[in-house]
Amino acid sequence: MKNSSSRRNLIIGAHLVALVCGLGGVAQAVAQNAAAPSISRPESIAASANQGPNQADEDLRNRVQTALHADPYFYDTHVTVSVKNGSVVLNGFVFSAWDLRDALRIARKAAGNTPVVDNLSIKEGGRR
Repeated sequence: MKNSSSRRNLIIGAHLVALVCGLGGVAQAVAQNAAAPSISRPESIAASANQGPNQADEDLRNRVQTALHADPYFYDTHVTVSVKNGSVVLNGFVFSAWDLRDALRIARKAAGNTPVVDNLSIKEGGRR
């Protein structure tokens, strides 16, 4: 009986230590954020305006390309992503109609409200 109560106390103590250490980490992060200077709204708007259309296009291209590459079921080696005239353009080839639908679905999800142009072809014969 004594063994189980001491074991229970040990487990409770371990949880309390983890809780206190976890709250200490949160308090430290809050203190660091409080010490950091905050960006006022006009400065953040000016910062995004200074990016320009080329940087925004590059960010969009990277976001779509990363999403295609991150999907574990899509083979993106033969697909390139570019941004032209405010639209995402997928170039290259895929190996099936299923892959084509997947590429468009992933790209549209990553692009948000930006149109996605399908310039992909289907090459039969499997992955090489």
